[in-house]
Amino acid sequence: MNYRITNGAITYGADTILEEINFEIKGTQKIAIVGRNGSGKSTLLKSIINNDMLSEGIGTEKFNIYKEGNPQIGYLKQIDFEDDSLTMLEEILKVYKTITDLENKIAELVVKMQTDKSEQMAQEYLRLQERYELLDGYTYKKEYETAINKFGFSKEDKSKKLSEFSGGQRTKIAFIKLLLSKPDILLLDEPTNHLDITTIEWLEGYLKNYSKAVVIVSHDRMFLNKIVNKVYEIEYGAITEYTGNYDFFEKQKRVNYEKQLKDYEYQQKEIKRLTDIADRFRYKPTKAKMALSKLKQVERMVKVEEPNKYDTKTFKTGFKLEKESGTNVVTIERLEIGYSDKIIEDITLKIYKGQKLAIIGSNGTGKSTLLKTIVGKIKQIGGEIEFGHNVKIGYFDQQIAQLNLDKTVFDEFKDEFPQLTVTEARNNLASFMFVGEDVFKQVNMLSGGEKVRLQLCKILKSGPNLLILDEPTNHMDIIGKETLENLLKEYEGTLIFVSHDRYFVNKIADSIFVIENGKSKFYNCNYEEYLRKRNLEEELHPIKLEKIEVAKKQLNHSPLKEKSKLEKRTAKVEDLISQKEKIIKDLQNELTKEEIYTDYIKVKEIQDNINIINFEIESYMQEWEELQQKLNDLDI
Repeated sequence: MNYRITNGAITYGADTILEEINFEIKGTQKIAIVGRNGSGKSTLLKSIINNDMLSEGIGTEKFNIYKEGNPQIGYLKQIDFEDDSLTMLEEILKVYKTITDLENKIAELVVKMQTDKSEQMAQEYLRLQERYELLDGYTYKKEYETAINKFGFSKEDKSKKLSEFSGGQRTKIAFIKLLLSKPDILLLDEPTNHLDITTIEWLEGYLKNYSKAVVIVSHDRMFLNKIVNKVYEIEYGAITEYTGNYDFFEKQKRVNYEKQLKDYEYQQKEIKRLTDIADRFRYKPTKAKMALSKLKQVERMVKVEEPNKYDTKTFKTGFKLEKESGTNVVTIERLEIGYSDKIIEDITLKIYKGQKLAIIGSNGTGKSTLLKTIVGKIKQIGGEIEFGHNVKIGYFDQQIAQLNLDKTVFDEFKDEFPQLTVTEARNNLASFMFVGEDVFKQVNMLSGGEKVRLQLCKILKSGPNLLILDEPTNHMDIIGKETLENLLKEYEGTLIFVSHDRYFVNKIADSIFVIENGKSKFYNCNYEEYLRKRNLEEELHPIKLEKIEVAKKQLNHSPLKEKSKLEKRTAKVEDLISQKEKIIKDLQNELTKEEIYTDYIKVKEIQDNINIINFEIESYMQEWEELQQKLNDLDI
């Protein structure tokens, strides 16, 4: 599969969004499109679907759009289900219409075979079964069940009508359908937005192993690093291609910039030297020829362009605490939180001055509810929350509910700080990229990223010594996230925050509070160490409690024994798979015998056995993959 745009451009009226598009998707490439907010990333995705948006660019090559074959392109559009009275499962099963139609044909054929035992019927049955297996008929149910589960839906949700789901849930259902439809080119625009860490980790594995091409627009750096092998950056209207993941792109961009800058500066010095010589000697008869040769030397040079400086425009602030808090900042004892029903109970936690605590967990587990309860937006059901001496809170609400949408940017900020002069207020807003006429925009006209900056500007100006932030990086591009990371790393106060951005969490947090299934657990370590501990806990979970210490010693002190044990089990599983595959082959040979295929009961019995053994093989394959992962983790 090959899809290529050569020397394309996208314009809206008199505005040129992208002036020279050279973009290619080959085979099973996993591609990232990165750039600042408003640079044209989403527009480029849309143009891949709707080629009418494209026109000739400013490059020298001929404008062309090339498609090998007729690739199916999948893109998550505005959610508009045809029939809201269908259940979630009925809607998702539309993806598998070919398989479910085939199931119905097989079922009809089975009924006919009870009275018609001809060879023709048996052969037709075998043909349909082979096609069913080719279409992954034996595994499609597990595939959609896994996706439904990983996106946070329950078994009961499958039988709910689409009209009963919220807007966010409907988006997830559409996303599941898109993934399971397996188009030749899968276009994803900010796919991790509003997904929890567990779902993001599953989605990473799914996309990494996706058998076709994927193009992703995302500001989630860890997500991109784990999936993509090619990056296109949009900057100043131009598109630059890099081979590798996001980390490689950042390094290579820096190397390319420094090399081009060095080459440019060297050439400029050489041009000046040659020009100075020509100017000095061009009017001297004995040197005029030499002076002319220097000028021709300059003319013959292939000019090196001065590289564009990185587009690093971002907000900045000289953040200062109004006052310092005491050592004990927040003490939570046996807290019970929720709305009409309890979400979490028995939360006990102590937060100290300077601590940076990340709260993580699946969607709907109560992370935001906990923050709202701490700041008093929701009343606790039971337990105690006690603040220490001199604690002053700055709270960031992911819904931006603290902004008055009817005010202008200037009034929204100035009304909060009436003691500031107009100049002081405008200087503060300017440091968060609200300059000139921008300050007179109504808040309801701002983009998501602009609203985030305005709310942060207000919070930080108040000088809190306890920051409580609920998903502060939503709507931020990568430069904005890096700026906030640096600000929070240098912040001398105490920080409690909720985020699904693992890169951001890993950069900031020195402790982790996990909420899952109505229970909570504190980890006094950073995110990387938490992952190591979590993986160890998952490995040890099936082991009886009295054997945990022994298991730890084996893992810590005898890795070679552990490796040997895993390798033996791997060899055993491989042998079992081979045995099962041989049994299936023998059974399939049985089906070709006349005394078998003319006997419907025997055919059904053998085919049922084949189905069962196929499921067993699938189970062994899953175990084999897990064993390989454990062997890789040992790294011996």
